[in-house]
Amino acid sequence: MNQRSTEAQARPLAPGVGTAVRSGIEVPVVVDPTRFPVEDPGKPGEFPFTRGIFADGYRGRLWTMRQYSGFGTAEESNERYRFLLERGQTGLSVALDLPTQCGFDPDEPMARPEIGKVGVSLSNLSEMEILFRGIDLSRISTSFTINGTAAILYAMYIACADRTGVPRSKLTGTIQNDILKEYVARGTWIFPVRPSMRLISDTILFGNRETPRFNTISIAGAHMRDAGCTAAEEMAYTLANGLAYVDELIRRGGNADSFAQRLSFFFYVHMDLFEEIAKFRAGRRAWARLLKERYGVTDPKAQMFRFGVVCGGSSLVAPQPDNNVVRVAIETMAAVMSGAQSIFTCALDEPFQIPTEFSAELALRTQQIVAYESGIARTVDPLGGSYFAEHLTDRMEQRIDALMKEIEDYGGAVKAIEDGWLQLRIAHRAHERKLQTDSGELPVVGLNCFRHENQAAAPEEVFRVDPQASRRVLEKLEAVRDRRNQAEVERVLDRLEQAAGVDDENLMPHLIECCHAYATVGEMVARLKAQWGEFREPVRL
Repeated sequence: MNQRSTEAQARPLAPGVGTAVRSGIEVPVVVDPTRFPVEDPGKPGEFPFTRGIFADGYRGRLWTMRQYSGFGTAEESNERYRFLLERGQTGLSVALDLPTQCGFDPDEPMARPEIGKVGVSLSNLSEMEILFRGIDLSRISTSFTINGTAAILYAMYIACADRTGVPRSKLTGTIQNDILKEYVARGTWIFPVRPSMRLISDTILFGNRETPRFNTISIAGAHMRDAGCTAAEEMAYTLANGLAYVDELIRRGGNADSFAQRLSFFFYVHMDLFEEIAKFRAGRRAWARLLKERYGVTDPKAQMFRFGVVCGGSSLVAPQPDNNVVRVAIETMAAVMSGAQSIFTCALDEPFQIPTEFSAELALRTQQIVAYESGIARTVDPLGGSYFAEHLTDRMEQRIDALMKEIEDYGGAVKAIEDGWLQLRIAHRAHERKLQTDSGELPVVGLNCFRHENQAAAPEEVFRVDPQASRRVLEKLEAVRDRRNQAEVERVLDRLEQAAGVDDENLMPHLIECCHAYATVGEMVARLKAQWGEFREPVRL
């Protein structure tokens, strides 16, 4: 080793630049394959899919560009969807308001202050029909970020397709439908863990038959990352939750070679470029191996780790908000070099508000510029074979495996969540991240370094939900109740409640029947609560 390389390894790093990624993996100054042997990454499109699930990458098809959007009334959200589709968006991502997410109708006293605030209000099929008015469901992929009421919204989407003459077999998109991470990191749970797992299994097994192109779950690490996880923890905890769903589906008679083809994943991309790329390459490889070795899955399509991402989220900050455009651009590059199947780019003003039309279009343009101008979509896995990328991928997989073993040794993801064990681990990590940010150990430009006086405290253009939106939502709900056949509503709700008490009966046909009768989300949830009760969060003092 020459004098210069010896000095390079000994030289301290510049201020603010750590020697390890946040997942705790040390980063060598230079990765020399003689000192750091790496695993052969194989070919794109071949097991274990380190380099991507498609042999031709984005040459055959670009990722789906879907911007997370929805607010106020179904009419207003429909207008925003049309705006984005006209500007080149290729898929929809529906944001639901908190009452809809938590299973309350808009006229519930607790729900009224939150109508349409963080998403669109969808209490019944009539609202869904308005939301997609003029949009061909056979030609557009739709994602619903919904969990506790995911089965109901999925049923409502199917009923909407039925009413507009779209064959169920042509529906594409996904429902998040990942209740385990709600117990861990977000909180829009409704029912206890076990019946929630049953409801999710019902949607997946039903979807395999009725909507074979629709992903009936998107197992989400994003919210656990938001709650404090490192990149490795986000991936490990997500895969552990995924195994819990696979176990439950097999217990209920599902065939993994079949249902695993419709399992998808959802993550955040944060700012450490190579850590994020390694996270996805390692996760893709780990999932393929788990399905093959643990469950005997042989179909390559069932072994594939298909995922969508959010670029931005909790990595965006309020001070100097224009900097967020740069952050989202870097994260989008990481997502593309990782081989994501769909990407949602946050807008620069999302730390403050629902995006304006200007900021929403700029976020979409970020994806389009990366896709059509940067050139990185021309080749599959452009970092494949890089000594550093492969070294970090290997170390990341080892870290993921170790974290998953800790969960397995505890008794699995469901037990870890029911006991509050996993929640406590993430809370400790969040506290650690807060201390690192406050001290400047974790640099965030404009927030804890490179600040200046009189920096922007809010964007110049402010988006405000129409204050009359809640009134219009309530008026429409009353009108639906007035014109529907109430006797029919009671009949189908009774059948739903009875079926909920029979563990091996699939609830999806009953939920679709309820939606066709214009039963509301709150009414359906109330009948399920009557059988299952509600989840009570464990408290550990």
